[in-house]
Amino acid sequence: MTRNRQIWIWLGVLVAVLFMIYVINDILLPFLVGIAIAYFLDPVADRLERQGCSRAVATGIISVAFFATAAMVLILLYPLVQDQMIAFFHKIPTLVEALTKRIEPITADLRRAFPVARMEELQDAGKSFIGTAASWFGRVMQGLWAGGLALFNAISIVLITPIVAFYLLRDWGKITMKVDSWLPREFAPTIRALFIEIDSIISGFIRGAGTVVLFLATVYAAGLTMIGLDFGLLVGLMAGFLSFIPYVGSFVGVTLALIIALVQFGDLLHIALVLAVFGFGQAIESFYLTPKLVGEKVGLHPVWVMFALMVGGLLLGFTGVLLAIPIAATIGVLVRFFLAQYLMSPLYNGGSVNSGDKSG
Repeated sequence: MTRNRQIWIWLGVLVAVLFMIYVINDILLPFLVGIAIAYFLDPVADRLERQGCSRAVATGIISVAFFATAAMVLILLYPLVQDQMIAFFHKIPTLVEALTKRIEPITADLRRAFPVARMEELQDAGKSFIGTAASWFGRVMQGLWAGGLALFNAISIVLITPIVAFYLLRDWGKITMKVDSWLPREFAPTIRALFIEIDSIISGFIRGAGTVVLFLATVYAAGLTMIGLDFGLLVGLMAGFLSFIPYVGSFVGVTLALIIALVQFGDLLHIALVLAVFGFGQAIESFYLTPKLVGEKVGLHPVWVMFALMVGGLLLGFTGVLLAIPIAATIGVLVRFFLAQYLMSPLYNGGSVNSGDKSG
C-alpha cells in the first residue's frame, strides 16, 4: 500500500469518526463525562496499584470515594444554588432599575459634556453592541442547553456515568495497550511520541485547571457570602467555574458582584471588599496555583482555549465543551509536528535537506 493511500485512509477514518460524533452527539454526554472522570482519576489508581492494591479494588475505592463526595456536595449546594438562582432572575429588573438610578448623575454629566447628537450616536452604538452580545450569548447558551441536559436527562448521567467511569478506570491499561497494538507498525514510535505529548498537555491542563477552578469557586463563593453580598454563593460559584475559560470567569464575576454591591450597599467599603475577594483569589491563582499546577509546559494559549471552547459549545453544545480541550491540544501538537517536518523538508529549503551542507 502506498504512503498516499495510507494517508487518505486515515483521513477518511477521521472524517467518519467526527461525523459519527456529530450524529450521536445527543447521547454522548454521560459517556464523555465518565471518560473524563476515569482519565482524571487514573493516576490515583496507578499509585494505589503500585502500593500493592489490585486494580479492581483500587478502582472500587476511588470510585466510591469520588462519587460519594460529589453526591454530598450536590446535596448540600443544590438547594442553596437553586434558591439563589430563582431569586436572582426574579430580581434582575429591580437590579437594572436600581443601577440606572445610581448612574443617573454620571449620564447627566455626560449629556452636558457632549452634544445631544453625539450622545444619541453613542447610545445607539451601545444598544447595538449589547444586542449583538446578548444574541451571541443566547445562541451559546441555547447550544449548551440543547446539546446537554435538555435532550439527555440528568438522570441518565447519574445512572450511566458512574458505570462508564468504573469500567474504564479498571481497564484503562488494557485499553491503551489494545489501542497501541492497532497502530501501523511503521509509524508506531512517532504516533506514541505524539500521543505522549498530547496526554501531557491534556492532563496538565485539565487536572491543573480543574484544581484551580475548584479553588477559585470555593474562595469566591465563601468570600462573597461572608461580606453579605446578595447571591454571593451563586456569583462566586459561577465566577469560579467560568475561570476554566481564561479571563472570562474573573471578568463576569467581578462585574456581577460590583453591580450587586453597588445596588445593595451603595458604599465604597463593600465595593472594596468585593475587589479584595477577587484580588485574593487571583493573586493565589496567578502566583502559585497556575505556575505550579498548570505551568507553561501545557502549551495551550488562552486565546486558543477560548476559541476552542466557544466553537465546541456552538457546534455540539455541552458535549462540544467537553471535547474542546482534547481536540485543541491534539491540533496544537499535530500542527507543531507537521511544522517541524516542513522546516526540515526540501519544500522549505528549496532543494535537498542537506543542500546547505554540500554548498559549504
